[in-house]
Amino acid sequence: MNQHYSDRRKIDPSQGAITGDNTPNDANRIEIGPTRLALAEWAQAGLALPDLQAMRRYRWQRLTNAVAARDYGGLLMFDPLNIRYATDSTNMQLWNTHNPFRAVLLCPDGYMVIWDYRNAPFLSTFNPLVREQRSGADLFYFDRGDKVDVAADVFSNEVRALVQAHGGGNKRLAVDKIMLHGLRALEAQGFEIMEGEEVTEKARAIKGPDEIKAMRCASAACETAMERMEDFARTRIPGGDVCEDDVWAVLHAENIRRGGEWIETRLLSSGPRTNPWFQECGPRLCNANEILAFDTDLVGSYGICVDISRTWWIGDRAPRPDMIYAMQHAHEHIMTNMQMLAPGVMIPELTANTHVLDDIFQKQKYGCLMHGVGLCDEWPLVAYPDKAVDGAYDYPLEPGMVLCVEALVGAEGGDFSIKLEDQVLITETGFENLTTYPFDPALMGQKSF
Repeated sequence: MNQHYSDRRKIDPSQGAITGDNTPNDANRIEIGPTRLALAEWAQAGLALPDLQAMRRYRWQRLTNAVAARDYGGLLMFDPLNIRYATDSTNMQLWNTHNPFRAVLLCPDGYMVIWDYRNAPFLSTFNPLVREQRSGADLFYFDRGDKVDVAADVFSNEVRALVQAHGGGNKRLAVDKIMLHGLRALEAQGFEIMEGEEVTEKARAIKGPDEIKAMRCASAACETAMERMEDFARTRIPGGDVCEDDVWAVLHAENIRRGGEWIETRLLSSGPRTNPWFQECGPRLCNANEILAFDTDLVGSYGICVDISRTWWIGDRAPRPDMIYAMQHAHEHIMTNMQMLAPGVMIPELTANTHVLDDIFQKQKYGCLMHGVGLCDEWPLVAYPDKAVDGAYDYPLEPGMVLCVEALVGAEGGDFSIKLEDQVLITETGFENLTTYPFDPALMGQKSF
């Protein structure tokens, strides 16, 4: 029997016109989504898919309510991830981070307008919550040269007219990130510029039910990609001629194969390059009987960030006792700190009551105890006691927040570091650790050699 083309082009051939996440079952559709591979793996794992239409409405409503509650005439967003949150649309995300050509205005009545690349207005038309597509928010020098001020004036006039129509003429305008000429042009229109990042970060901090389902799916895809990377590392490194970049490339490839998008950093290193931490992966040849450590920082399926860390021992000889102790100490650090997580707990309480690392590890400890995560690393940040700023984060934990619980354990001048991190959901009664990837048994002292 011949197979019809319409069957071949489906993302999920087992479904009809709509996939399990309530989007068109069309492999040629505009919006980014999971691949057949990801959908099959999630089905096998028994994971429930998010309803993307409901997720988009939830995010739009969170932002709209936040704008109205603060008595702002509108929220003007340039940050690509805030635009993704508001519209679920993408366009050259990484290029846009340093050449900002997109903007979204959301008014307190819910009216939402996007300015996009002039040849690509169609990229957000799948979402009916985006009421208009325009162009002209590209206010960077490369694109506008010595006439960027003229473009900024045109853009700011459009914003003024929209706020007049949909924000009651309220000149209190929240803005997240904007180029200098754009800021000056808006101020010349009489706008009082308010802190837009405060709006978006707090709105994004509380995940809705479908966002949590999307995060579970993205986490499963990320952990499968990590498993492929670990298999490659354990199989190929002992044979020689494998560099850090070779290992890291596996995670990239497996992320893309499942509909993931990019990786924000290059935090994989081996052997003595793990100390000090934050050396980026490169051409160093990995050796057997060494530590390999990484931080995923991965923007995966549905645009959800999965930010988890593991440290592996690659070799046929036992790791040194000081390595095992450091691993066990790092594990104790994140597991003990995780037990503090519950709704209503104030963020400064987490700082004050943290598990304390040994003195030898204090100088090189991680930059924070915990941080929020959603589309990327997000608000809030939980600082160590010696880095905390009074009044910066006087807020309670709430159900729907997701926090990454961190540990970096390495002595100054040492020849290794241990990096661990789990991603944890705040529930109505406590917490749920969304990360299931095992800790290396050799470094945990649980494996005989």
